[in-house]
Amino acid sequence: MENNKALNVPPLLARIDSPADLRSLPVEKLPEVCADLRKFIISRLSANPGHFASSMGAVEIIVALHYVFNTPEDRIVWDVGHQAYAHKILTGRREAFDAQRTLGGISGFPTPSESPYDTFVTGHAGNSISAALGMAIADRNTPGHENRKTVAVIGDASIGNGLAFEGLNNVSNNPNNLLIILNDNDMSIDDNVGALHRYLSELYTSEGYNRWRHRLANWMMRKGYLTDKKKGRLLRLNNSVKSFISGDQNIFEGLNIRYFGPFDGHDVEKIVRVLRDIKDMEGPRILHLRTTKGKGYEQAELDPTTWHAPGPFDPATGERKKKSSEGAPLPWQEVFGRTLVELAREDDRVMGITAAMPTGTSMVHMLREFPKRTFDVGISEGHAVTFAGGLAAAGKRPFVAIYSSFLQRAYDNIINDVAIQGLPVTFCIDRAGIVGEDGVTHHGLLDLAYLRPIPGLKIAAPADEETLRDIMFTSLSLDGPLAIRYPRGAAVNPDWQTPMKTITPGKGRILSSRPGARTALLSIGPATDAAKAVEELERLGIPVDHYDMIWLKPLDNALLRDIASRYERVFTLEDGTVAGGLGSAVADALDTFGYKGGVRHLGVPDKWVSHGKVGELKAICGYDTAGIVKALSKGEAE
Repeated sequence: MENNKALNVPPLLARIDSPADLRSLPVEKLPEVCADLRKFIISRLSANPGHFASSMGAVEIIVALHYVFNTPEDRIVWDVGHQAYAHKILTGRREAFDAQRTLGGISGFPTPSESPYDTFVTGHAGNSISAALGMAIADRNTPGHENRKTVAVIGDASIGNGLAFEGLNNVSNNPNNLLIILNDNDMSIDDNVGALHRYLSELYTSEGYNRWRHRLANWMMRKGYLTDKKKGRLLRLNNSVKSFISGDQNIFEGLNIRYFGPFDGHDVEKIVRVLRDIKDMEGPRILHLRTTKGKGYEQAELDPTTWHAPGPFDPATGERKKKSSEGAPLPWQEVFGRTLVELAREDDRVMGITAAMPTGTSMVHMLREFPKRTFDVGISEGHAVTFAGGLAAAGKRPFVAIYSSFLQRAYDNIINDVAIQGLPVTFCIDRAGIVGEDGVTHHGLLDLAYLRPIPGLKIAAPADEETLRDIMFTSLSLDGPLAIRYPRGAAVNPDWQTPMKTITPGKGRILSSRPGARTALLSIGPATDAAKAVEELERLGIPVDHYDMIWLKPLDNALLRDIASRYERVFTLEDGTVAGGLGSAVADALDTFGYKGGVRHLGVPDKWVSHGKVGELKAICGYDTAGIVKALSKGEAE
């Protein structure tokens, strides 16, 4: 208790070390628990940033779920995990929460290796229904687990994801007792909130009504009046009558999934009552709860986009603590976003597409100036790519801005709907490389490797803003698809708005040369650490020539042939996996040229990288400045 006082933990929350402690409280105390959780989240995230608005909005849902269900025996599967901070705090990680998203601390997302209460890795959107359905059906086929409960919690943005729709379709087609909670904090699925609708909502969720309904169905089954086939028809008829009476219809009942709601997602006692009424029902159900992002913190309620992940702030005033950016380089995505607007002003074929990230990718600049030529398709990366393919097939020049790790979900679309047809779509791959605190599900480590094998796709990674702008400008004159990757964070030069020019695909350059150098360092993308390392090596008496390859595909084979004839050792450096990326491409090329010297690859080794600051993670992987110096000064290569 003294430790909790020192940590400034609200008194009631200080007594809850597990959901079992929560369940020992009378239901009347739950609003106080919710208030304590919000105080705790505000105090912690004001100093150690994280995902704020979503977690503030889901507090009552989390408290009610752990109160009603016997977790961790009963499973809760979160979608994305932005909303799950209260879940972490209630499940034994209250003291560890101060170090969330830091190196060696707990993750910002549900992680099964961290806690038995985290049932599935959920860093990306749309997977909760499919994963939870798999668990629910597994339990039906495991003796002794038939009565185990599984709940999927999904937001209104995530449920628009294609995978979520696939999951819903299979929920309706396979016997299961899955409960889906729709945390609706923006999209209105059901506008009818009149007296009749409220009455029907109460009726359909009441324990008496559903007990009677279940008994009647069993009696009809025993008498032979009702078969599994007829049961589906009867459910559809019931839903049709319900829709006719209420003057309302929704997609879930069209899929034969029983629908309850909408209810106030911040009335924790009401949510508890509804969950108790429906948790033992047979068949799939969806409970629709309306919530407010940032609930309980006025600034976040008024501006949930900014407060999605606001960084450090003053909890008393809401003033966000920003570092001075005067005279500093812009973030990479800002250079992209503003450059795209420049291109669009000069070429009316230019179109912008993003998948629920207009602010994060800076596509918002294009959206503001050219709203009819800019499209936010929601969390639907596959659709975004195929949609871009359609635009390109009709003569447009679409730029698709998507985070690297999210673009993985559109791999098939890139191949079949763009690359095979040679369509001029430009993929602007944001958050490429190590991204930091968001961790393993958000690092963009694989794009160079997974894009490289695709025939006809050009791939570039600029080292500076001028090169980014030139590549974007060049894309307008290319006949086929192009991928441009750039990292999260500040770029290189404050004077970024350079005149754009066409450059030659597959042409690298030398950045620095030292007399007597017998070692070459070949990097792709931003090379600040590499440049510092080369300077440090020179002080150590080890001259190294530094090359910027710019293009992974096509490779500058003329440059590589020259390198093969001049250097005893070649090192490659990339902010991504060394398996299949620049290092592999260079090694293959040098082998073709008969190179007999040593080749070593620096980058992310063949393992998953956790969360922490970017510099810390690069150091662990051995390609920060010190790691590069250490590798090149050894005098040996693999």
